[in-house]
Amino acid sequence: MIIIGEKINGSIPSVGDAIARRDADWIRKLAKRQTDAGATFIDVCASVKEDIEVETLKWMIDLVQETTDLPISVDSPSPHSIVDAIKFCNKPGLINSVSMEGDKVDTIFPVIADTKWECVALLCDDTGIPQSAEKRLQVFDDLMAKAKEYNIDPSRLHIDPLVEMLCTSEDGVNMILDVMREIKRRYPTIHITGAVSNVSFNLPARAVINQAFAVVAMTAGLNSAILDPTNRDLLGMIYATEALLGLDDYCMEYITAYREGKIGKIKK
Repeated sequence: MIIIGEKINGSIPSVGDAIARRDADWIRKLAKRQTDAGATFIDVCASVKEDIEVETLKWMIDLVQETTDLPISVDSPSPHSIVDAIKFCNKPGLINSVSMEGDKVDTIFPVIADTKWECVALLCDDTGIPQSAEKRLQVFDDLMAKAKEYNIDPSRLHIDPLVEMLCTSEDGVNMILDVMREIKRRYPTIHITGAVSNVSFNLPARAVINQAFAVVAMTAGLNSAILDPTNRDLLGMIYATEALLGLDDYCMEYITAYREGKIGKIKK
């Protein structure tokens, strides 16, 4: 599983406060904790006004890169801020994100076309979030046409079908799972991603729902996820599911994660 560590995000009150106070140690601590927990990318999202976003992202990215060698996931709703911020990264990482809204794809894809940067792509467009599998797949087709135009291999894309709240869904997550399966059928090398915790908004015992969703989504092709890598219960469920699905030869990744203390009970 490709784990995009979500903890350095200014929309989280404690992180937003640290950003406002320029608390460098807080940012470094979050980067180290996620690295030690097994993250693949460290997501960096400022969640500040756009006129100070790039300088804030630079400050955050520099701190993360002082702390870890993991690649950065540059996270912003502004494609122009992303293009400016990737210049501060020491090596290619992940763009989070593009969609078929406005000029996002045509701003970012040309910049990363001849690089090793990977990119999260959301299945929405100028009409909003499609409410059916068919319409989300239409947006997916449009995205892939753009990827082909800019010669971006499917293996560099992380498609986010947009996980929504379970409590407002008429059929659970079945529509999302159908979209995942169809995308993987068409493009076996593409990544399927999503913000795991979105599914449990407004429900009690959210952690239980998140873990269950991770399992069923992985059976449909989810192999990349935006989540808290320090959540040992969730990580344990992911490692166990990979082993059960035959994606972990002789359970070696599961065993290693246990030995390294990334899953299981915390030793006192």
